[in-house]
Amino acid sequence: MENDLKVVDLFCGCGGFGLGAELAGFTTVAGVDIDETLQSAYKLNFPRARVINGDLAKMDSNTWKLILQDCEVDGVIGGPPCQGYSRMGKRKKNDPRNELVHHYFRHVRILEPKFFVMENVEGLLDKAYKDAFLKDLHSMADLYTIIGPVVVDSSFYGAATKRKRVIVFGYKPEFFKTMDYSDVFLTREKNTSVTVKDAIIDIPEPINQTKDKHDLGWAKYKRIKKLSDYAVKMRMPPPDELGSIEAKEKFAKGMVSGMFVTVHKEEVKSRYQKLKPNEVDSVSRAKKLAWDGLCPTLRAGTGSDKGSYQAVRPIHPKSARVITVREAARLQGFPDWFCFHPTKWHSFRMIGNSVSPLVAEVIMKNIKGCINFSNQSNSPIQKSSEF
Repeated sequence: MENDLKVVDLFCGCGGFGLGAELAGFTTVAGVDIDETLQSAYKLNFPRARVINGDLAKMDSNTWKLILQDCEVDGVIGGPPCQGYSRMGKRKKNDPRNELVHHYFRHVRILEPKFFVMENVEGLLDKAYKDAFLKDLHSMADLYTIIGPVVVDSSFYGAATKRKRVIVFGYKPEFFKTMDYSDVFLTREKNTSVTVKDAIIDIPEPINQTKDKHDLGWAKYKRIKKLSDYAVKMRMPPPDELGSIEAKEKFAKGMVSGMFVTVHKEEVKSRYQKLKPNEVDSVSRAKKLAWDGLCPTLRAGTGSDKGSYQAVRPIHPKSARVITVREAARLQGFPDWFCFHPTKWHSFRMIGNSVSPLVAEVIMKNIKGCINFSNQSNSPIQKSSEF
């Protein structure tokens, strides 16, 4: 069991949660999402997973029989779309996407895995939504021991971003040792503080967009004297079972994707250049990053069904431009071999919607370590006193 733990990734998007699970030693056997564009990166980076383009609000037990055949699932992971709860967007109590949390738990009941992990935005715990969420969560208590909700900060897990998310873990006690918050949510690393400089100083300057609709924007790494430990980790090659053939070939040549430039007018570049670190541009509302600081939460923007709005992107600490896709990926915790989309808009949607793989990896490693009574250890979390 220990070397063959299988998970299903619901509302999988590009695969931040699934990547963390894979790096922790799990196998993602299936990833399901309704957005085929966001999901395209899952197909690219998880070649052995079965990627299903489907509406989880409509899928049932018969669907899973077709998908999984005789495969037994050990865990279910996933982050239902959060726009209806997000404090950053136009919050609507009757947003149909709010129902997707309910469908997440419905699928957990269908699959009856040994454990589940669900991620969402902090707004899920706000007064307008909390009661409905807790009702769904508590409905699982007859099958699972529940730990959470817990608010985690990605910067505590080694990412260069102050991104906070709500995570809930449920497990069948017969398959695990007795656990508490610390067993699941605390990180073993003593010094996980990573700055913007640590994360992106070695990323090359952006290149011009090409007319090739399949070009992912490859460029050679910048040569610097000493890489940060974070950059060294991000430059590690993918495990054999992950990554696309093109990514592995380019990566071996010292190249990284996601390097297309965002073209700004001269007046915009002038404004950006004059900004001080952590200052916000008065027109675009974009924040200029500080080399010694952290990146704010990266926003996703909207899909074509919601107007195709691009999210505000942070401004580079030195260059008079917004950050590139690769710089955003580094700040979020994606390794350099992980590819997104030829279009910047879709790539930023993928990254902004994703769980930081660094957060997912730590939590999934902790969960794996609790199977068969393995030991766990420590690092900071933010626990709500209301639960």
